[in-house]
Amino acid sequence: MISRKKKALLDLEKYLNKAVVVRLLGGREMRGILKGFDSNMNLVLNSSAEAVRDPKDFTRPLRGEQNGAEVMRELGAVVCKGASVMVVMPQDGMAEIDNPFLAGEE
Repeated sequence: MISRKKKALLDLEKYLNKAVVVRLLGGREMRGILKGFDSNMNLVLNSSAEAVRDPKDFTRPLRGEQNGAEVMRELGAVVCKGASVMVVMPQDGMAEIDNPFLAGEE
């Protein structure tokens, strides 16, 4: 019998040891260095931080009063359960833009 390795739906090999942003169910966002993953999309992040959400509007990140940057909570090494992972993307080349669908409402 020939054993064949199942090909993963997502190839995260190219993101190993690189900075990534992981969005989780419930609105959480983690940033860190991807150190490992498995076939269930469980992720191991090192030097990670979580973006703190605004308590008045949970859909928006909390901004600092002095510089307006996102408030991040340092966590260190974490494991993100694969069932809660929605998006994995590289941190480099990513920038927040205004929502074009909200332009008419403001």
